[in-house]
Amino acid sequence: MFHSVMAWVQLLIVIVTFSFVTHSQGLSAKVQPGIEMLLHEKYTALLKGKRIGLIVNQTSVDSQLRSTIELMKQDAKKRGYTVAALFAPEHGITGASHSWELVKDAKDPDGIPIFSLHGTTTRPTEAMLKQVDLLLFDMQDIGSRSYTYISTLFYAMEEAAKKNIPVIVTDRPNPINGIVVDGPMLDSPLRSIVGYINVPYCHGMTIGELAQFFNTEYDIKCKLHVIPMQGWKRNMTFQQTGLPWVPTSPHIPESSTTWYYPMTGIIGELQVVSIGIGYTLPFKLIGAPWIKAKELAAALNAEKLPGVFFQPFYYKPFYGRYVKKECQGVYIVASDPLIFKPVTTQLVILAQLKKLYPKQFAEALEASKGRKEMFNKVIGTDKIYQMISEADTSVKKLKTFNQAERDAFLVKRKASLLPEYEAN
Repeated sequence: MFHSVMAWVQLLIVIVTFSFVTHSQGLSAKVQPGIEMLLHEKYTALLKGKRIGLIVNQTSVDSQLRSTIELMKQDAKKRGYTVAALFAPEHGITGASHSWELVKDAKDPDGIPIFSLHGTTTRPTEAMLKQVDLLLFDMQDIGSRSYTYISTLFYAMEEAAKKNIPVIVTDRPNPINGIVVDGPMLDSPLRSIVGYINVPYCHGMTIGELAQFFNTEYDIKCKLHVIPMQGWKRNMTFQQTGLPWVPTSPHIPESSTTWYYPMTGIIGELQVVSIGIGYTLPFKLIGAPWIKAKELAAALNAEKLPGVFFQPFYYKPFYGRYVKKECQGVYIVASDPLIFKPVTTQLVILAQLKKLYPKQFAEALEASKGRKEMFNKVIGTDKIYQMISEADTSVKKLKTFNQAERDAFLVKRKASLLPEYEAN
């Protein structure tokens, strides 16, 4: 009984401490997200008299962890507008749904309709849009093209433009940073909700900047208004913002997880190895029963990839790929997220797995051939799959794939970057 009571006391201490630390982070935040800026009086004219639809989820909070929904409901009374509808993306309005679950329409406690944008439809319908005069998008993205929140925004912009409905994007940090640009561009035939615009897999842009890029490059003609953050600079990691991190989905529990998602997530689509999903380190591991930990770590470290180190690691997944089987592999350490190349790192991992374990890799790839289409959609091209299927996979070709296209993108994206975010 004593041990049970003490366990509960210890748990309570942890919860209280976490709450204090998290709240303190907000109090000392260096960065004010766009939603806080929108609440300033200078933006009253954008909102007054409007029926507003909020595209939000559990990440929609200010630096004090106050919900955007509740902030807007309170502000509506003061500035004369109405929160008329809520729109839920993948994982739902609370973030509790898994990626394979469809989100259902519902109502919030005040009777406001919650329309699903990840269910029978992924776009706001005409019936939904009849209930609003303005759409407001306020969600935390993770900086990788395949994350569906940005596609949800683009779909909403397209549908809003057809009805002449304005869209406001309250900007938030790119949690990787605004410098790293890496990975393949998107081939048009592979456009989907896991990749909708032709940008590198890691684009180094905020969600507001992406909205501006999309509006211009795809000639959407959306009445778009981006509310910039205050205090954010392109060279900031999320930890440096002082903002509290709210898990964006079940397998992105920490802000640092956003560094690893583009280092292993595409490999995860093939399901040839475990990437830590089903263990306590999602996206931070590469492992399988047929890998030799020290051998793989040595081979990957010998590649001298910038900003990363590979530590031999041994574990047993609780669920998912290789559940309850003893796995060996590597724990990936992002030592410098300002210079690392996460997607290039991932492609080199694929090449080394094939080189060191050709028989096992070939068997695993064959067993997962049903995953090929989704792998191609996520990475944005079918050429990478072709390369890793070839007898002699060239590491150099994988490292430099789409380099000229990325260089061209860096020039093109400049017109969409917000000058407030440039480092002094």
